[in-house]
Amino acid sequence: MTYVVTDNCVRCKYTDCVSVCPVDCFYEGENMLVIDPEACIDCGVCVVECPAEAISPESPDLVRWVEINREYTKKWPNITKKKDALPEAKEMDGMKNKFENFFDPRPAKLNKETL
Repeated sequence: MTYVVTDNCVRCKYTDCVSVCPVDCFYEGENMLVIDPEACIDCGVCVVECPAEAISPESPDLVRWVEINREYTKKWPNITKKKDALPEAKEMDGMKNKFENFFDPRPAKLNKETL
């Protein structure tokens, strides 16, 4: 079992989870994060750190999210340090169908905060 980032991360992108991950398995896109399902050690420490409750354990109803997380860990840069959430995070938290309506497939722009 692995943990995956799901819909509610889109346009929130809180990074509290990143700073507690013991294996640095988070990757950053322009408006969300993903977890590398191959690197995740299933410890779950990230789950309680996510203010948007956007991280869940792998389950049959989240197979799509496992694949999305897997795909984008190959395309996006690794993130290992906490940084500010997106400006619209509080407003977007809890909105439905964010992936379909707002997902940006571009990788995050690298800066000294994420290195």
